[in-house]
Amino acid sequence: MKRNAWIATAIVAALVAAGAVAWTSQDRRDTPPAPRIPEGATLLRTAHYRVHSTAAAQQTREVAEAVESLYAAYGALFAGQVAPSHAPLTLVLYAGKDEFARNNRSRPWAEAYYRRPACYAYYAGQNANPYHWMLHEATHQLNTEVAGWRLPAWANEGVASYLGASWLEDGVLTPGRSDPDAYPIWWLSRMGLTGDLRADIAAGRIIPLRQLLDGGGPGIDRHVNLYYLHYWSLSHFLFHGQDGTYADAYRRLLARGASTADFERTIGPVGAVEVQWYAHLLAAMRTMQAHEAEQGVLR
Repeated sequence: MKRNAWIATAIVAALVAAGAVAWTSQDRRDTPPAPRIPEGATLLRTAHYRVHSTAAAQQTREVAEAVESLYAAYGALFAGQVAPSHAPLTLVLYAGKDEFARNNRSRPWAEAYYRRPACYAYYAGQNANPYHWMLHEATHQLNTEVAGWRLPAWANEGVASYLGASWLEDGVLTPGRSDPDAYPIWWLSRMGLTGDLRADIAAGRIIPLRQLLDGGGPGIDRHVNLYYLHYWSLSHFLFHGQDGTYADAYRRLLARGASTADFERTIGPVGAVEVQWYAHLLAAMRTMQAHEAEQGVLR
């Protein structure tokens, strides 16, 4: 994948993942409706997916390769918590944004969505990373259809953002190596963090960790990018922060449902973890700012 282009998007494009919450919270034992397959779609079968596509054959193969790499990365990441699935997963891929929009059954501004049992997206060939929306939603699909998890938003969206924004090159997804051309990473440099946690909380630049865990923060409709930066960064921190101290505990926490009480029992006191997470997020913001300065990127 070429890495020499940066994406400037409208804020509404960043809202796509919000539509996944309602669907992924649905009990996996419920019988989902049949997926909506577009007329004239071709079918590509892979080891773990059935890809119904109106896109070109090469584009379809690229997306199939990307989600298979995601499946492998997910299985490796949660090898002790999630058993491999024997049932194929369903993806619906449209040739372009207009066709996707005409068939969209999610929010009007969605770029992709997961609605049990299928993921729906289009091939965004004009973007430096044409896969990240699909990878985000395909992670929601794995959380529900394979892992059988019912997670609060911070964990559900956090894992999806963590994997969806990971680096994909030559068909291999590298979890934790963040792609600057993926959402929400491209908003990192704009966070304006000062290095003073309490001041940034008071200014609304940071949502207190307990509010994030309990769902009691500011309205997400007005602060969607802020929330997704928090979701992504918290999962990234729990997997990689403090030299990976919390990684195994985070996996166990997800398998248990990721309640706030279990967070404190499994990870640690919210106040102490908040300080460490903030430092991790601050470092990520500064790294992105340095990268953009080196690349001459204007935001």
